[in-house]
Amino acid sequence: MSAKSILDHLVSGMNVIGQRFEDGEIFLPEVMLAAEAMVAGISLLEPVLAQQGLNASKGRVVIGTVEGDIHDIGKNLIGIMLKGNGFQVFDLGKDVPVANYVAKAKEVNADVVGISALMSTTTPGQRKVIELAKEEGIYGKVKFIVGGACTTPEWAEKIGASYATNAAEAVRVIQSLIKEV
Repeated sequence: MSAKSILDHLVSGMNVIGQRFEDGEIFLPEVMLAAEAMVAGISLLEPVLAQQGLNASKGRVVIGTVEGDIHDIGKNLIGIMLKGNGFQVFDLGKDVPVANYVAKAKEVNADVVGISALMSTTTPGQRKVIELAKEEGIYGKVKFIVGGACTTPEWAEKIGASYATNAAEAVRVIQSLIKEV
């Protein structure tokens, strides 16, 4: 079986996992286990895909958990699923200072920046990232998406970002945002 075919199967399987999670049929431990398997598979496939010239990126996405917040399970899942769907992902980690998002987006010519916040006390950082992007002149050229347990569609709209409730939805939203670019 070709490396591309194996990758397509991994992505398809992770999409099923994402849908089952959305539907409440499985829970976070099962999603994490599937994600770990996917990461292992992708790490084995990457050299072969690169050698065959099949690792062209569908877009560049910067992700991170905003400053003051150390929760990163959701962000990590999104990163895994984005990589599996052919995106180039630049994961800034957790507790990321506001300026780092904009600096990295400029450095890598990002298409989308994803800003995660689990705690309500850290959501203002999501707004600060977008305000800085506007000041730096990249807002509009770069799309923004927010997520995390305390974020809502209303919050996202208020600060000028897109929104996703979970990793599977985030991949779909990011795919649609990149089509707009």
